[in-house]
Amino acid sequence: MATAAQAAAGAFLALLSSSSSHHTASSSSLSFLASPVLPASLRATGTAGPLLASRHRGRRVAAVVSQLPTTHPEVAAGDKKIRWSSRAVRSFAMAELEARKMRYPTTGTEGLLMGILVEGTSGAAKLLRANGITLLKVREEAANVLGKSEMFYFSPMHPPLTEAAQRALDWAVSERMKSGEEGEVTANHLLLGIWSDKESAGHKILASLGFDDEKASLLAKMADDEAALSPR
Repeated sequence: MATAAQAAAGAFLALLSSSSSHHTASSSSLSFLASPVLPASLRATGTAGPLLASRHRGRRVAAVVSQLPTTHPEVAAGDKKIRWSSRAVRSFAMAELEARKMRYPTTGTEGLLMGILVEGTSGAAKLLRANGITLLKVREEAANVLGKSEMFYFSPMHPPLTEAAQRALDWAVSERMKSGEEGEVTANHLLLGIWSDKESAGHKILASLGFDDEKASLLAKMADDEAALSPR
């Protein structure tokens, strides 16, 4: 017959197991950041590899040094040491996820815009929210501009970029390179890249929700200030 002490110990272990399971479930939404199935464009390069093996997920995320897709040959070849900030990288990953949620076959500028809002911590995301531009509103406008996809269509794991989305990424890189200095391309640059293409879905959605050139100018100043403080 089990003693009272043994019974108490058993109850404690059961409680600990339940707590551990709950923690695992609640953390599952962040697992993509540490997942080995990230697209090649988001994987760590160079000396970042050992850091990604850290047991601490937060450190693994912070250690990622990535280049998002670009058509700039000097950047793609590594001749220009231009890198994307961690917030921009997470925004890109969230953009792919949002495209899949919307059941779209590609990741467009509307997806990039949603990704910025889902990531939520960049200056770009904060400026959007301060002006009443929320994820829910962008989703609704995206459906209005692009239409809804088929209910039973399943997007690829990493929906390819549209031409407009690629132009937004390239614009962001070009804008950062204009300074002539090495450093980070931020989510602020990414949002400005979306706004730069007036025919893109992202620009049309932003305009319909009250974003304008004045707000873009404020964002550009924020991007310059942020880039000036980024590590060289």
